[in-house]
Amino acid sequence: MNAAEQATNLEQASKIATVVNLFKLEFPDAKSDLQPWQNDPETRELIDPDSIDIGFHFPGISKSWRSRSVLFQIRFYQDPIHKSRRAIGIEVSGFDHRGQVWRLSTVEQWSFFGESLPSPAVSDKLKQICRQILEIFNINTNI
Repeated sequence: MNAAEQATNLEQASKIATVVNLFKLEFPDAKSDLQPWQNDPETRELIDPDSIDIGFHFPGISKSWRSRSVLFQIRFYQDPIHKSRRAIGIEVSGFDHRGQVWRLSTVEQWSFFGESLPSPAVSDKLKQICRQILEIFNINTNI
């Protein structure tokens, strides 16, 4: 779900802003997009209400990124017994004019997949950012 729609309280908005700042510290040319999904019926059917989705766009196609846009989908699990919500993983996808060209999942092996993978330096930075995002959202799991 669009990050702008998930910023329902000050704590959540602050955590989303922290994620944006983390990314922009490493990649200052990126423009953040808190509404990466269009608001049409077809797209709405595909949106996961248990995720916070943030897009980043670059001014051109980067050779180290092998993409022009990146989508972070931070996945959550709501524990009904403990009444807590925690981040359980992140899906990161890179896109160019052809569509999705690579993907990173923090579930299981933290591996990149795709036809045009980012450079090792960018891959390492992305994994570090994902670790930090999981820490940010799991500091206080009652959000």
